[in-house]
Amino acid sequence: MKLIRFGEAGNEKPGAIIGEEWVDVSPYVAEYDERFFANEGLQVLKTIIGEKELKPVPKETRLGAPIARPSKLICIGLNYSDHAAESKMDLPAEPVIFFKATSAICGPNDDLVIPKNSVKTDWEVELAVVIGRKASYVSEAEALHHVAGYMLHNDYSERAFQLERSGQWVKGKSCDSFAPLGPWLATPDEIADINNLRLWLTVNGKMMQDGNSKNLVFKIPHLVSYVSQFMTLLPGDIISTGTPAGVGMGQKPDPVYIKPGDLIELGIDGLGSSRQKARAYQTA
Repeated sequence: MKLIRFGEAGNEKPGAIIGEEWVDVSPYVAEYDERFFANEGLQVLKTIIGEKELKPVPKETRLGAPIARPSKLICIGLNYSDHAAESKMDLPAEPVIFFKATSAICGPNDDLVIPKNSVKTDWEVELAVVIGRKASYVSEAEALHHVAGYMLHNDYSERAFQLERSGQWVKGKSCDSFAPLGPWLATPDEIADINNLRLWLTVNGKMMQDGNSKNLVFKIPHLVSYVSQFMTLLPGDIISTGTPAGVGMGQKPDPVYIKPGDLIELGIDGLGSSRQKARAYQTA
C-alpha cells in the first residue's frame, strides 16, 4: 500500500494510492499516527481499501508528510562511505545518531524556507524508515518486523549552524521546512529490494546526488536494532538512514549552497519524487 496525507497544511486528511488513483480514507481512518500503527492500522486499512467505496482526491491537491508528527525523527550521519569522504570525516565504527525537531517536517512539495542568517543551507536525499511496532532492544533478525514502510526525505542542513556554532548537529538540522517527507509511505511489500534503490537529487536541473541504498554502511535491520538499544522506538517514529555523496558542502572546487529561487528535486526508486522551491525567510 501507499499512504498519503492531503489538504492544507495543518489540516491534512489520510488517504491512499490505489493504482494511479488518490483516494480519501478519512471517513474510516482518523490519522496516520502512533495510534494508527500501534493498533494494526495497516491491516485495517487494507480491508477498508478492499471493501469500501472511496472518494477520489484530485491530484492537484497539496500533499502533506505521509504521517502525522511522530514522537521522534532520528537521523543517521555519515552512513555512505562516499559522503563521509567528501565531508572529510572518518567512517564511523558505530552509527552516528542525531535528531531533527519534528517541527521541521513539511509536505514533499512545500517551499524550502532558507533560515534567517543562513549562509550555508544544503541538501541531502535520504531513505527514511517508518516504525510500525514498538521496538525496544530488538535484534537484527527481528528488526524488519517492526518496520511499517519507507519514505523519501530531504534532510536539509544549515552547515554553519551545524558545524561552526559548537554543540550538537541538531541546530543545523531542525529549521522549519528542513524535513520534507513523501510524497507517500510505501509498505515493505511495495519495495522489491530495499538494498538496491537509486537515490537522486538535482538543483536547478543539475544532477548533484546519484547514489544507491546498496552502499549503506549500516543496513536498515542493523540501524533499527542499534537505535532500539538506546531508546524505545514508537509506532510512527522515523529513522532517516543517511545520504550519498554530492551534497553542496562537498562540491569541488568550492562548496555550493542553496539560494532563493533554487529548485531542488529528488527521488528514490519506488518512493516517488518531490520538489522544493527555495525562498528567503520573511518576518510575519
